[in-house]
Amino acid sequence: QDCDGLIVRSATKVSADVLEAAGRLQVVGRAGTGVDNVDVEAATRKGVLVMNTPTGNSLSAAELTCGMILCLARQIPQAAASMKEGKWDRKKYMGMELNGKTLGVLGLGRIGREVATRMQAFGMKTIGYDPIITPEASAAFGVEQLPLEQIWPRCDFITVHTPLLPSTTGLLNDSTFAKCRRGVQVVNCARGGIVDEGALLRALRSGQCGGAALDVFTQEPPKDQDLVNHPNVICCPHLGASTREAQSRCGREIAMQIVDMATGKGLAGVVNGQALSKAFAPQTKPWIVLAKALGTVLRATAKQAQGNVQVCTLGTALKDTDSYLAPAVVSGMLAGGRQKEVTLVNALLLAQDAGLKVTATHSDTSPEPNGLLQVALQGTLHRVVGTVQGSTPVLRELNGATFKQPAPLAGPVLIYRAKASELSTLPTLTGLLGKAEIQLQSYHRSGAVAGEQWSVVGLSAPLPDLSELKPHVAEVFQFHL
Repeated sequence: QDCDGLIVRSATKVSADVLEAAGRLQVVGRAGTGVDNVDVEAATRKGVLVMNTPTGNSLSAAELTCGMILCLARQIPQAAASMKEGKWDRKKYMGMELNGKTLGVLGLGRIGREVATRMQAFGMKTIGYDPIITPEASAAFGVEQLPLEQIWPRCDFITVHTPLLPSTTGLLNDSTFAKCRRGVQVVNCARGGIVDEGALLRALRSGQCGGAALDVFTQEPPKDQDLVNHPNVICCPHLGASTREAQSRCGREIAMQIVDMATGKGLAGVVNGQALSKAFAPQTKPWIVLAKALGTVLRATAKQAQGNVQVCTLGTALKDTDSYLAPAVVSGMLAGGRQKEVTLVNALLLAQDAGLKVTATHSDTSPEPNGLLQVALQGTLHRVVGTVQGSTPVLRELNGATFKQPAPLAGPVLIYRAKASELSTLPTLTGLLGKAEIQLQSYHRSGAVAGEQWSVVGLSAPLPDLSELKPHVAEVFQFHL
């Protein structure tokens, strides 16, 4: 309950109940790749970051896959078991050479490419498929990319290295097995369910699949032993990351990732907020502060946090920033509402719950060299525009009224709207500040719109009572930005 961070391996379950009980929790670090043991949706809703170490066990998983391919080719586990039974069956365990055989690698990320390059050393021809990696990139490490329909009939061996997604569940099934070469050998050291286990068993029994090596299963440990007991199946109890080196590397990496996050150095391995990794760059932090401040001001002036919010970034410097500026705007709009703590992790999710729809757009053209951020409530006249000067977020426009000298949005800030002809407002405010021993640190006034002006006042501390000021103004708000 008093922890800000939690590091777990695969055996520890981080459920919604655990997350709810941990009131101070900000980050869950998984020392490994899979986050099946973490309720990521519940963590996201609570604003808790979930991290993993996707590179930590890549080599170990790749080496196990290569070992599985060798074992399938030469039936090493079956021959070893036979010897332990006192048998000498040299003729029974006739194998095949890998040299000249074709290996299909489905998924060409870190592990897939490590497998491919290692098996090329055995003289295997490597072909593959990946919807993200370009053919030019895979050609650089010796893999010819082909459509799946062309891969099935060309492979002697197929190994899968994709995440388990709706699009990859049952990637190898009755239909795809039927398109494969008779006797194809299949390896799955990625995630149970990528290979349809029922279809695999049927293919093994018919001889369409000549052998399978499995380190993962749909249910672990598997209750149905038909696959495990098949004579042409080699299986392990999910040992992909089970090396001393991988465990040490993953533990060290997740610890360093959390330290880097806590010290503001960077964000890596984020599962439920990948776009936030950019938000830790020093040059982006003032823009995040600005976005949150603009969201806060918009909610106050519009007196609502519902409807359609349009977030527009202007200028080439702000290209591709909406992934974290839009959540920052929403966190400002929802702050202080019924929701619990609103963060960049859960802002967009909580916005949906609150009836707030967010649309983000971008234009490379900007009147400001640093760029501009515009936030508007669709169907109303409520709009705020700001930029960053140096490292200070500033307000340029509020509901159509422009500030010739941009107003800083930092620390305690008082914003009020009054008639341009009303001369008593500022003397009344300075009198109140003197009584409360609060310093006026900055004062900026907008141009007049319909005879009224907005004023933004920077203070050394919030004013404890605004009642004496309210008769002199149309509306007044106070924030700590």
